[in-house]
Amino acid sequence: MPIQSLEKYLPQNTLKYLKIWFSDHYIHIKVTRNRNSKLGDYRKLPDNSHEITVNSTLTPPLFFFVLTHELAHLIAFEKYGRRISPHGSEWKEVFRNMLLESLEVYDDELKPIIVKFSKSPKANFMASPDLVRYFHTEKQDDRLYFIEELQKGDFFMYRNEKYLLEGLIKKNYLCKNLATGRKYSFKPLARVEKCRQEC
Repeated sequence: MPIQSLEKYLPQNTLKYLKIWFSDHYIHIKVTRNRNSKLGDYRKLPDNSHEITVNSTLTPPLFFFVLTHELAHLIAFEKYGRRISPHGSEWKEVFRNMLLESLEVYDDELKPIIVKFSKSPKANFMASPDLVRYFHTEKQDDRLYFIEELQKGDFFMYRNEKYLLEGLIKKNYLCKNLATGRKYSFKPLARVEKCRQEC
């Protein structure tokens, strides 16, 4: 897919960065259907070209963020060799530099969050509560809540199963699956659909 074909998925003024980052690399970009397990991925192909996939359902800023993450893998491997850890110090350095280089692309509200994240980039943006809140709030899905927004005794649906929020254990939330009676620990930023008892 030519870089120009990505424009409809990206924020404005991003192509100049992509042209620099792509430089002499031969990269297959695939925009995929939504995948719950991942937002994007990178791999080197047998013919020494590169393949990057990104979910089509992402908002433009998140699409660019994920694409930058995956391109950082390519650049780090090409610069430091294939033996480096996929999310090790070399990748973090490359990703950090790319995020700060392209900071102007992001909205003013998002810029300080990106700067904070770039100090120690994580393998998964879900490890950054600030990024999770920003990107999930941006989607404006009125049905979904972060579980930390619910109260003890609230009922909610998660992956088509109904739960009761029983309380807080350390930083996570203890919830009971009403069909099985089993109890599960939910992270504060799990996205759930709040409902009444009879839902």
